[in-house]
Amino acid sequence: MVVWLIGLAGAGKTTIGREVVSRLRSRNRATVFIDGDAMRAIMGEDLGHTVEDRRRNAGRVCRLCQYLEQQGIDVVCAILSLFSESRAWNRRHYARYVEVFISVPMEELVRRDQKGLYTGAREGRIRDVVGVDIPFEPPAAPDLVVDNGYPLRSPSGIAEDILRALSEPASPER
Repeated sequence: MVVWLIGLAGAGKTTIGREVVSRLRSRNRATVFIDGDAMRAIMGEDLGHTVEDRRRNAGRVCRLCQYLEQQGIDVVCAILSLFSESRAWNRRHYARYVEVFISVPMEELVRRDQKGLYTGAREGRIRDVVGVDIPFEPPAAPDLVVDNGYPLRSPSGIAEDILRALSEPASPER
């Protein structure tokens, strides 16, 4: 099974993903956490943040998740997931794929902006920021949409929502 957490920078993907992994592991499930930012470091930081580099990184992450799932390991992947073709590939290639969109309004993301990413992009100091100078189209048909805007929800509450969705029968291919 691959749980694919989608959202813009600052939506809470990593924190929520770690909570979901912790809960799955407590149920004695072999589970690994993949974070989009960490993947760049692991793979040698050979890619930038242009659309084409993001596409290459997405392909790497998709194939790694497939490899792990084929080994009997559940995967929770926290990734921006910019490309609908990657998500479609996932639906075709994973035994069980659960797509979770973590929705946060841009105004709230800018307010949170812990890394200064959105501020830097709006001031012209940072380029290739999704949601500012690279368009972001939310997934068309995620299995679950989680509102993590204001007020900020607890990661444990969101993890419970996701685990409930995982216990439901798998939806037919879209």
